[in-house]
Amino acid sequence: MPRSRSTDPVLRTRLITGTLLVAALVALLWADGAAGRAVDAEGALARALGGTDGVVIVPFALCLLAPLLGIELARLLRGAGVDAPTWLTVLAALAGAASVRAAPALGPGTAAATVAIAAWATLSAALVVHSRGQRIAGVAAATGGTLLAFVYVGMMVGTWLLVRCDVGPWVMAGAVLTVKASDIGAYAAGMSFGRHKMIPWLSPAKSWEGLAGGIALAAAVGGAMAWWSAGLPDPRDHVPVALGAATGAVLGLVGPFGDLVESLLKRGAGVKDSGSVLPGMGGVFDVLDSPLMAGPVVWLALQVR
Repeated sequence: MPRSRSTDPVLRTRLITGTLLVAALVALLWADGAAGRAVDAEGALARALGGTDGVVIVPFALCLLAPLLGIELARLLRGAGVDAPTWLTVLAALAGAASVRAAPALGPGTAAATVAIAAWATLSAALVVHSRGQRIAGVAAATGGTLLAFVYVGMMVGTWLLVRCDVGPWVMAGAVLTVKASDIGAYAAGMSFGRHKMIPWLSPAKSWEGLAGGIALAAAVGGAMAWWSAGLPDPRDHVPVALGAATGAVLGLVGPFGDLVESLLKRGAGVKDSGSVLPGMGGVFDVLDSPLMAGPVVWLALQVR
């Protein structure tokens, strides 16, 4: 007799893990906001963090994510036959995140140069490491993998750090919720009336109908989050409803793209999940694939308010 969804142990594990992740995110953002209010805006710590309040805990938490993502990316690259030392991949991810986060604090005149110099240093280190022992074969692919860690993991995490510096913790939470809404909408629409496969060779379960459902729900959630932000005490956290809905629609496209990017890497490595650190869900990449690529869109939207 087939097992019902309600008694499926895998589904039950996923629900438990998902609930714990949501609770951890809420607790983290609450603690971040509380710590920010306790920091003097003119103090040395606030200046070191860019001069904005509420930016104490989340940056450190995200920087903990960067090494975890770097470890999983190194594993995926090695599975695809690319030389990817874990330590170098993690350092490249950290360099990307740190350079993007540090750029605004160093002033507009040096922001681009900061990221460029960090990329140059990462490229140089990768070429030296991967060509050690007079090795030539595979150097280009291995160096490309290191730069992938710098951009795909590091710079995307760094962009979320910039988002948190611009707005309060609950606006950031709303942005993440909007991205995940695209996943939920796509899944629900695809399961209900998905008929036309989008990219069957890469992700057989994805359909054009699911994509449309994801865009619609993300736009609705984005608009709702923007409407809700009007009640927040800090005017910097207010987002126009039209902008929230429009950004949500774009995130409805970017979210699935992030998922497809990770699917491409996993298929290249011949694995189903990026890791096993999260029971029932796989790895950190498997949970953050869509939000990771959404960071630049959220940051750009905040700049045009």
